[in-house]
Amino acid sequence: MTIAVLVDHTDGSVRSTSLELLTAARGLGQEVHAVWIGDDPQTGVVAAHGADVLHRVTVTGADEQLTTSVVDGVQTVLTAVGDVSLLLVASTFEGKEVAARLAVRTGAGVVTGARAVELTDGRWSARKTVLAGSWDTTCAVTGPLAVVALSPHAVQAAPLAVAAEARVVEHSVQASAAARAVTVVSRSPRPRSDRPALAEAEVVVVGGRGVEGDFSAVEELADVLGAAVGATRVATDEGWIGHEAQVGQTGVTVSPRLYVGAGVSGAVHHKGGMAASEVVVAINNDPDAPIFEFADYGIVGDLGEVLPALTAQLRARREQA
Repeated sequence: MTIAVLVDHTDGSVRSTSLELLTAARGLGQEVHAVWIGDDPQTGVVAAHGADVLHRVTVTGADEQLTTSVVDGVQTVLTAVGDVSLLLVASTFEGKEVAARLAVRTGAGVVTGARAVELTDGRWSARKTVLAGSWDTTCAVTGPLAVVALSPHAVQAAPLAVAAEARVVEHSVQASAAARAVTVVSRSPRPRSDRPALAEAEVVVVGGRGVEGDFSAVEELADVLGAAVGATRVATDEGWIGHEAQVGQTGVTVSPRLYVGAGVSGAVHHKGGMAASEVVVAINNDPDAPIFEFADYGIVGDLGEVLPALTAQLRARREQA
C-alpha cells in the first residue's frame, strides 16, 4: 500500500504543516508519494522529510490555486499511482475542502481533525477528539481509500538523518469543467504579519471578553512568545479584532503546543476549537470560570496586572539567555 501527501506551499516555500505530514507518513512504513500542484517544487526539502516520489502536477485550463484544480491534480496522481490507500492533507480550511471534494469524486472515507493515523488489520484508522474534547475516538475507514486531515502539530516535523533523492514524476492535466467554470479576476493578498498563522502556530495567545476591547497586552505577550493572536467570538463580534482571529467551533480550530487564554471564560463553543492544545494556561479574574476546569495552569487575577508582568518577566529571561 502507498501513502500520498498533498504538499501545501506558499510563494514556492513548503508550509510547516506539510513537513509534519511527510514526517508522519514516513513513520507508517509505506512508500510515500508527495503531490505538488504548480511550478518550482522544492524537491530537496520534500525528500529530506520522507518523500520517495514527488509528483509535480501542472493543471491547464484553470487557475492552479483553485480548490477544484487542486482536486483535479490530486485525483490524477491517485489514478496514475494506482495503489494509494491513504492520502494525508492538513486539517486546515483548504485541506478539509480538498478532502471533502475528493470524497465525493472517489467515494473515499474522510476523517478530519485527526491527531494520529495507524494501520490496523489492513485498515487505516485515525484518532481524534470530539464533542469539545470530551471524548477520544478512533475512526476506521472501511473503503479502499482513506483521506485523513491531520491537525497541525499532531507530529513534530523532522528531516531524515540521511535523505535520499526523491524521484520526480511530471503530470499535466486538463482542468475539470467545475474548475474551468470559475474565472479569477483579481487577488488581494492578506496583510503580512511577523506572527505565525493562527491555525498553524505552536503558541497561541487568545483574548476574550475580559480584555474589554484592548488587545495591546495580549499582542505584547504574543510577540515575546513568538505566538499567534486569537480571540473568542464575543471579542470578534464586538469588533475588537477581526473575525479571522476567532478560535472556536465556528471559527479557527487550533492545536498549539501552548495555549494562553486571557480573559477567556472557556465556553463550550470556544473549547471545541482549542481542546487539542497540549498545554493550556488560563488567566481570569473569575475563579469559577469554566476554563479553569480543563486548564493545566491557572492564574486568578486582573489581566491589566498579570499580562504586563508576565511579558516583562519573559522579556527579561530572553535577554539574559
